[in-house]
Amino acid sequence: LSWNEASLPAVFPPVRMKINDSDGHPSSSQQTLKGTSKWATSLENLLEDPEGVKRFREFLKKEFSEENVLFWLACEEFKKTQGKKQMQEKAKEIYMTFLSSKASSQVNVEGQSRLNESILETPHPLMFQKLQDQIFNLMKYDSYSRFLKSDIFLNHKKSEEQEENSPEAQTAAKRASRIYNT
Repeated sequence: LSWNEASLPAVFPPVRMKINDSDGHPSSSQQTLKGTSKWATSLENLLEDPEGVKRFREFLKKEFSEENVLFWLACEEFKKTQGKKQMQEKAKEIYMTFLSSKASSQVNVEGQSRLNESILETPHPLMFQKLQDQIFNLMKYDSYSRFLKSDIFLNHKKSEEQEENSPEAQTAAKRASRIYNT
């Protein structure tokens, strides 16, 4: 098992609530933030959106630090693991992939040397929590702010805005507004 885009939907299943207008078309009158607007409010919001994770990974790849978000995602998935055997397997995989001195995608965390293979024998859902928090803070206070200024983010935001301003989107908005403002 490797931490790639194929594993993302399982990590973050899409949660969507559809509101339709009288013609059965999705309403665009919802006031909730979505896409890049939501990503820009917090790293947490970005990491809850599969598309946001995809774009952030793309950015981190260019910065040679994609292992940070992959480690964070692996830890989130690990917390949901049931059964001692499965936990041991996943814990070992996380350790070998991200934490061992021979790791292929080693993350730079303090206290890494204190985490040795012996803890893999008695895994528990929060065993990586401190290290995951360190990586989260590293992303939050370092790469996330650069991501919000990156071409990847700004181009995606621009394409979202163009979609919202398309004649098709405006027609749906007018239909919705007629329905809700009668």
